[in-house]
Amino acid sequence: MDTGEVTRRAVLASGGAALAALAFLRLSEVALAFPARPDEVVLPWLDQPPPATDLPPDFVQLAWEELGSYLTPNDQFFVVHHFAVPDIAARDWRLEIGGLVERPRGFTLADLKALPRREITFTIECSGNNGFPDFVGAVGTATWAGTPLAPLLQEARIADRARDVVFWGADTGTETVRDMQIVEQFARAMAPEDALGPENLLAYEMNGQPLPRAHGFPVRLLAPGWFGVANVKWLQRIEVLGTRYEGRFMGRDYVTMRKAQQAGQTVVRFTSVGRALIKSAPAKVAVQDGAYRIVGAAWGAPIARVEVRVDNGPWASATLDEGKGAAHAWTIWTLDWPDPASGDHSITSRAIDTQGNVQPVPDDPLIANKITYWESNGQITRHVLIGAASDLAWASAFQKTTGRWPSQADRAD
Repeated sequence: MDTGEVTRRAVLASGGAALAALAFLRLSEVALAFPARPDEVVLPWLDQPPPATDLPPDFVQLAWEELGSYLTPNDQFFVVHHFAVPDIAARDWRLEIGGLVERPRGFTLADLKALPRREITFTIECSGNNGFPDFVGAVGTATWAGTPLAPLLQEARIADRARDVVFWGADTGTETVRDMQIVEQFARAMAPEDALGPENLLAYEMNGQPLPRAHGFPVRLLAPGWFGVANVKWLQRIEVLGTRYEGRFMGRDYVTMRKAQQAGQTVVRFTSVGRALIKSAPAKVAVQDGAYRIVGAAWGAPIARVEVRVDNGPWASATLDEGKGAAHAWTIWTLDWPDPASGDHSITSRAIDTQGNVQPVPDDPLIANKITYWESNGQITRHVLIGAASDLAWASAFQKTTGRWPSQADRAD
């Protein structure tokens, strides 16, 4: 047998001393965990997502087992962009507010920083998160700082006949539309009443630091309560229109297609992705001195409670920890799991908001009738292995040698 190969039989045959040594291997060495309790061991999920494909090389997403702080560090915060990331010098940047306004305005970065400053902690999620097997960590929480948008729009005096407020980013790319090559600029729009929301910010800081380039430096729109696509990065111009804006990211892309019944016929309805939806996810299972705990997060609405089900058992109420009662930021929840049986287990969570809305099951028509991957907020199930000390020791040794957590097939061998 090759000396680099690890099998369960080899470990179990190695005798008590070797087994004891392996049993004390901290899984945090191989699971890249950030434990919430001193010296706890984080068990990697068995259903690790496959390597991401067809995504930019600078793509970043959250590793759920590493969730250990309420705020997501800037360098671990998910990154999604559709065109090349623009390189903007702060001294050259200027924001224009124009279109159907009585008083067009222009601002430098220094101008915005001289205005009243406000902070808000907000969980941003990409609306495609969980739409693909390899796209499961496009969510993160940060404390953002900037100046409120509403006073600037009020000072500009939006015309009564305005229909949309368009937020233009500086990022552009070539698109093919009906066999024509066009240069498309990233943009998203809101109705005037939504754009005037009191919590919207022109954000220039993220977690106490200047906004990173990947996250929209020097200024981005921060729209709490909306999916990530509405939070336009590298903001360049705010334009008020008297018609609906229907660019790629409003009318052709980020559009949810859902089957519906109409007069006995199946039709497809199209809706533009907009406000965030209630959601939760199990983040990790950790053990400390034999005491197991399930940890997760819930977001998308003010959370009233979270319930967790192990295998096909009854729903149990989790404890809401940090973030409880937050309007736009996630709530971290925990559930103690006493004396779990050895073997594979499934863990499912569901969130309930303060209005009584429940995160839907995967076969709910809202999810099952969807034929695009946007707005996938169905209940999430993860799988974990609970084992005796010898099982954990073998699994630890397997990952240390192979760089991956063993599958069911590996354990069968």
